[in-house]
Amino acid sequence: MKKVVIVGRPNVGKSSLYNRLVGRRDAVVADEPGVTRDLKEAVVETDTGRFRLVDTGGVWSGDAWEEKIREKVDRALEDADLVLFLVDGRAELAQADYEVADYLRKKRKPVLLVATKIDDPKHELYLGELYGLGFGDPLPTSAEHRRGFDELIERIWATLPVYQDPDEGEVEPLKLAIIGRPNAGKSSLLNALLGEERVIVSEQAGTTRDAIDVEFDFGGRRFRLVDTAGIRKRPETAVEWFAILRAQRVMREADVVALVVDPFELGDRELKMANEALEAGRPVILVVTKWDLVRRDERRAVRRQIREKLAHLQHLPMVFVSAKTGENLTRILSEAVQLYEEAHQRVETSDLNRMVQVWCLRTRMPNFRGRSLKIFYATQVQVAPPTFIFFVNYPEFVTRAFENYIKNRIRSDLGFSRVPFKLTWRGRKKSGS
Repeated sequence: MKKVVIVGRPNVGKSSLYNRLVGRRDAVVADEPGVTRDLKEAVVETDTGRFRLVDTGGVWSGDAWEEKIREKVDRALEDADLVLFLVDGRAELAQADYEVADYLRKKRKPVLLVATKIDDPKHELYLGELYGLGFGDPLPTSAEHRRGFDELIERIWATLPVYQDPDEGEVEPLKLAIIGRPNAGKSSLLNALLGEERVIVSEQAGTTRDAIDVEFDFGGRRFRLVDTAGIRKRPETAVEWFAILRAQRVMREADVVALVVDPFELGDRELKMANEALEAGRPVILVVTKWDLVRRDERRAVRRQIREKLAHLQHLPMVFVSAKTGENLTRILSEAVQLYEEAHQRVETSDLNRMVQVWCLRTRMPNFRGRSLKIFYATQVQVAPPTFIFFVNYPEFVTRAFENYIKNRIRSDLGFSRVPFKLTWRGRKKSGS
């Protein structure tokens, strides 16, 4: 798949254009510069074909992150097929724009010059200065009003050398969302899994300010890892607030959630994040990081303390890892595959109803005023999360104790012990109704 990379100085509208091309608000956008620091990737679907789009942090920003951001941009451009060089079409060219232009010329990659924030045709009068950058005709666009995007897609495909079939088959990757509180070790974990510093790591909490998608292969399986911003108890800025909303959306859309736990700092926040994922029907792996910092003679006691604090999550797989030494890293991926397969398994209706008959014989059925609850039949209607519907004579007879009994039987007898599932009681329609 062809790769298109967006490059430009801070605050010229890179993330807005990225969101518009991707077709959803995938990157956090704010008026302040420097919101995007790491690389973001997504597949853009067009009538002509598909290409991978990469959003990068603003280069020549002059802030403390400039060197690390530049390293990420260098890496993104290594195998890029096309560069979208973005400049603010309504502002005078800054020195940083000329420096980015010189930088791109040295990379010797095909470049399309894109002028952003051209909301009205009259604003195109300001574009004459852009010819001095040396990349030909600037293409006027407006992400807010979607001006110029059809022409942008046409010019992208005119520059990319190979036609692609829009229906070409690709196996969907297993989407693994990495969530946790700030500074719990999420970005270090992602870098360790990839074997490279893909995202910036710092002791400063809140370094990751948006969700970062990365695809890679392991053991013959395609994965999409999504590193998210740390979920604070009380966001302090609008950027943090939107980043947390994005992290929560990623969690809800994931196939599996890896909840990163700092063994030296955990509590109710981890329980809340795990419960949010489980309520959304997402399987959860508890990933205890920084395990190399725990002395070997103290590990048993620390394990016990962690399990006591997370007592309500005892049924979830727990992996103790070290991003520094690589201990148990691949086990995260193997557990993710197992949870994915468990969440996607389906029980035949005949097998399910045979088990229901056995369960009903082993317990006392709820009753009210001489009438007992009867289960006519049950069926599984969905996977991921597995969803079961039980058709009964009186749904209102179902007690919490009886429902918990059925849930425990589904977990232990049907193989859904580690993934969330849904259970619905429905009354059978009477004849003539």
